[in-house]
Amino acid sequence: MAKRGKKYAEAAKLVDRTQAYAVAEAIELVKKTNTAKFDATVEAAFRLGVDPRKNDQQIRGAVVLPNGTGKTQRVLVFAKGEKAKEAEAAGADFVGDSEYITKIQQGWFDFDVIVATPDMMGEVGKLGRTLGPKGLMPNPKTGTVTFEVERAVNEIKAGKVEYRVDKAGNIHVPIGKVSFDDSKLAENLKTIFETLLKAKPAAAKGTYMKNVAVASTMGPGIKVDSASFGVK
Repeated sequence: MAKRGKKYAEAAKLVDRTQAYAVAEAIELVKKTNTAKFDATVEAAFRLGVDPRKNDQQIRGAVVLPNGTGKTQRVLVFAKGEKAKEAEAAGADFVGDSEYITKIQQGWFDFDVIVATPDMMGEVGKLGRTLGPKGLMPNPKTGTVTFEVERAVNEIKAGKVEYRVDKAGNIHVPIGKVSFDDSKLAENLKTIFETLLKAKPAAAKGTYMKNVAVASTMGPGIKVDSASFGVK
């Protein structure tokens, strides 16, 4: 385990690790325990009672945060003809087909999200081994394989985030920046919490939402009381 610095140690003293805080208190603590000199990202972590090894307990999707993430996503769209024009009009940063496939094969990754029309997936699929491990492969479940190109680009630019359960049953999602108003971070957190509740697999048994925590990029984790979301 990496050794923590003095600033982290001092920040950690402000957090009672045995306590689960109400949403408002947790957000307030995230700001107090932020040790970064830059506008750090605030991330939410959810530990779910699912078995990701089973296909019927996989959780993956995307949601548009009401207050965005504080980061402008660079969008690459694979499309041709009218759909390519639609992507450009919607504000996509890069639009094309085979030329961008070649660039990626040569090591180009100056983008954050890829959107592809279904008719392009035969070509984009060739990049599976390159994009897959980086989590960049377009997927219908996250709305990034679609003919509704304008909508997809607009949602991503507005603050759409993807979520996917990992092998340990955890999901990590950015909910904004430390500079955000407390209310905006809380609203983004609640939006993801409710989204994951709705995504509960029918096959999941026992306690589903086992643990919720928030933290800034370089700050300690702070447990959040699930009951404080006011969602049943």
